[in-house]
Amino acid sequence: MELAIYVVDAFTEQQFKGNSAAVVPLTEWIADELMQNIAIENNLSETAFIKKITPNRYEIRWFSPLTEIDFCGHATLASSFILFNQFDVQGEIDFVTLEVGTLSVQQLDNGRIQMSFPNQMPEIVKDIPPAVLDGLSIKPLVVMKNRQAYFAVLASANDVLNVEYNAELLKLLAPYDLVVTSSCNVDSNLSINEGNVSKSKGAGINPDFISRYFWPASGGDEDPVTGSIHAGLAPYWSTRLNKNRLTAYQASKRGGILYCEMENDRVLVSGSAVLYLQGKILV
Repeated sequence: MELAIYVVDAFTEQQFKGNSAAVVPLTEWIADELMQNIAIENNLSETAFIKKITPNRYEIRWFSPLTEIDFCGHATLASSFILFNQFDVQGEIDFVTLEVGTLSVQQLDNGRIQMSFPNQMPEIVKDIPPAVLDGLSIKPLVVMKNRQAYFAVLASANDVLNVEYNAELLKLLAPYDLVVTSSCNVDSNLSINEGNVSKSKGAGINPDFISRYFWPASGGDEDPVTGSIHAGLAPYWSTRLNKNRLTAYQASKRGGILYCEMENDRVLVSGSAVLYLQGKILV
């Protein structure tokens, strides 16, 4: 059996930045075990499998090298990019998911792809798991949680950039992952230029908030860019900063820029993408 495969760098405008995702279009679903094995072989943070229902409606499932994931933003962006650019799909795309409802996607006039996510605002955690506190080298100011992850709010963007983590302790949080975040107001000169952090204000994009995402129990130690967690980060920082539109930077080694907007009970997350690979899987 031959299957088409594409690899896309998501939440970036250049190759080798952002987060890589594989996209495998299917005409019929294949066995779960085979999808998992393909994801293991790809060894990317996510492999998305998409199957057409009607011209602009697709089922989508996401697999990390370890397990099936119930919500993934960057692989949704990558899948949309392939449909818009390789399959000439026009207009809005609806992705039907198993766990988070229907995700609507459209391509904006500026070329960015905008995804509509459910609002997953985190809530304060009163009994903080020891693994959160002991698993980070810097103690958080606040700890919250949503259906996906624990949120550790740090004092500054520098703390987010410099915090170290203990992957073995963070595995104890399963099935939850951990995101660390801060506003960039304290670090007023923080600037992002082509995915690189600079201390020269105005040299690039000045983000409203910054994050890093650790998921050793579900996919890997640190995820390059995590679109789904911004369904929780954006509403939190929108409330804290009193802004409806926010620019976010995920500060992994590859780095990624996300544009977020609150719209009623939805969170709009936008980004760019670049094609890296097109080929065939022989299974």
